[in-house]
Amino acid sequence: MPTAIIDGISTRYDVVGEGPPLLMFSPGGFDATLEKWTSLGVYGKTKMFEHLKRRYQCIVFDRRETGQSGGRIERVTWNHYVAQGKGLLDHLGIAKAHLMGGCMGCAPVVAFGVVHPQATLSMLLYWPVGGAKYRINGHMRFTQHLAFVQQEGLAAVVALAKSSGKSFGEDPRGGPWAAVLRSDAAFADTYAKYDVEQYKLVVTGMVRTLLDRDTAPGAEAEDLMRLDIPTLIVPGRDASHATSAARYLEECIPNAEYWDVPPADQTEVSAPARLLEFLDKVSAAPLAKA
Repeated sequence: MPTAIIDGISTRYDVVGEGPPLLMFSPGGFDATLEKWTSLGVYGKTKMFEHLKRRYQCIVFDRRETGQSGGRIERVTWNHYVAQGKGLLDHLGIAKAHLMGGCMGCAPVVAFGVVHPQATLSMLLYWPVGGAKYRINGHMRFTQHLAFVQQEGLAAVVALAKSSGKSFGEDPRGGPWAAVLRSDAAFADTYAKYDVEQYKLVVTGMVRTLLDRDTAPGAEAEDLMRLDIPTLIVPGRDASHATSAARYLEECIPNAEYWDVPPADQTEVSAPARLLEFLDKVSAAPLAKA
């Protein structure tokens, strides 16, 4: 599978299918690998990727700090994820694309739309993360990681990440760089020697940036309200994907379409058809052809 170096960080990606380009920000929280589009929960159940790739050029990738992509110790923000996606489009020579996010991938999609509206043909937001429980649980994971760092040190984090094979969500002690610690020996060596006090500041700033509200994160409401991008929102309904977060995005994004269907009725028959209906309509518009 190919890789691209974007802002000095390796990105593992794949391009599947033919047609208008569709850049897909993976679901899976802090374990957002490209495989999640076919294996995780509702995405595996509905087989949406199988249907999308028949009519669209699907660009999938491991988000930085996940899977086989690289990472860097820094206060990661939503705009860092935007830069990775835009850099991948530039690497592929694609000026404009439809964007799709699943789960936590919805946040960088809306942030991308705010930063690069001219490159965004549409936004498809499937089960956007958000809600009070999502924020509380997310902060708890970072707190558990920082407590482990304080008690055991960064070398112990490296040892744990390599021995357990678990993601940040599965074992918060391993932290948000767990995947890179396993895949990149040079990074692991640098990480183990990093100043602990500086590291704690980076991580504390990171969680306050990424998990800063009790609704859908990614972009400020005032910026979303200024968008002129066709948008389809598909709600989830659980502790990580509060329906209120999806409704918030509907409220903020002008003329957004909201597919008001409960998760139980989002099936292989209904879900891919609704996504393709939206994408085909946007692709047929004169602006999309320009």
